[in-house]
Amino acid sequence: MADEVVQHDVLEAFCKDPTICTVRPLGLGNINDTYLVRSATHSFVLQRINSDVFPEPLRVIENFHKITNHLSKKRGEVGHQLQLAVPELTLENLLFYCDNKGSFWRGQSYLPHKSCQVLAGPDQARRVGRALATFHLLVGDLDAKEILDPLPGFHNLPSYLEEYDRENQGIETVVGEEFRFCLAAIDRYRQKAATLEKAKHAGILTLQPIHGDPKVDNFLFSDQGEVIGLLDLDTVAMGLVHYDLGDCLRSCCNRLGETGVAVPPITFDMNFCQALLDGYFSGPEKMLSQEQRAYIFDGVLLICFELGVRFFTDHLRGNLYFKVQQNGDNLLRAVNQFRLADDIAEREQEIRGLAISSGFV
Repeated sequence: MADEVVQHDVLEAFCKDPTICTVRPLGLGNINDTYLVRSATHSFVLQRINSDVFPEPLRVIENFHKITNHLSKKRGEVGHQLQLAVPELTLENLLFYCDNKGSFWRGQSYLPHKSCQVLAGPDQARRVGRALATFHLLVGDLDAKEILDPLPGFHNLPSYLEEYDRENQGIETVVGEEFRFCLAAIDRYRQKAATLEKAKHAGILTLQPIHGDPKVDNFLFSDQGEVIGLLDLDTVAMGLVHYDLGDCLRSCCNRLGETGVAVPPITFDMNFCQALLDGYFSGPEKMLSQEQRAYIFDGVLLICFELGVRFFTDHLRGNLYFKVQQNGDNLLRAVNQFRLADDIAEREQEIRGLAISSGFV
């Protein structure tokens, strides 16, 4: 029996006999609607692309096709054993189906796996770091002209601050400890916001294809805890590796996870940080120069700050971007990210030291 939120015509586009398919929600994503479709002989992922977030869904769909084609040709390179989903075509051999409401649906192969919200230990963090490095090496020679930017302005923190400023007009007097904490955090870190962009314009940091969202729950794990793959290529675009590495560190080194519920004091685990960086720099390839490594701290601090700004801004404008169960969810998410940013800031010298020394014997 199909889930009632997936229209019959959508299933008909992908399944020969929708009446024998089961459909259930899949994953904990905050953006798209994702389902696992099962029949007696076949399973695949069905996803409705959120056009409020991705204003040009066809860019996402076409990028995914180009990227997976590119990666399929790279088997065997740099120890490539990452599992990556590929498009699941409609019965008419199309990459997508557009329903009568104008929503775009696409299919992907289903990769059986375990997902993690919190890593088991430093050894697993090391494997995640190596998997991210492998992904960067595999996509590094993608033709930039072939990749259409799915989210112009993504990871542009100064731009997100401009959005926040527009939404925050006249709201400074609102009472509430969590609200005031977010206002103060944004004022505290605002001056650092353009650090990576300035380094890019100075030619110190350079653009290359990046994942865009390599948080811990986008990695695939085996039953034994090995990293076997990477999900969610919707945000692959030209960007700074530091955004990817920073986001991966931010997510993996937060031992309390990112559930959005009230938690004890949030800390950034330095053992996990060292292990992940050692994994990232463990190969024979030269991933970053010493000068570029010096910006890894800025990457992890600013991606954390960026997420806090985005969650708080979405709270101010009525939760239009990130999915919520109730009003206040995005406010709590913002508080958690700003608390994590504060802990990261206190560990600046330690993180900078690891960024320079990791991977060297």
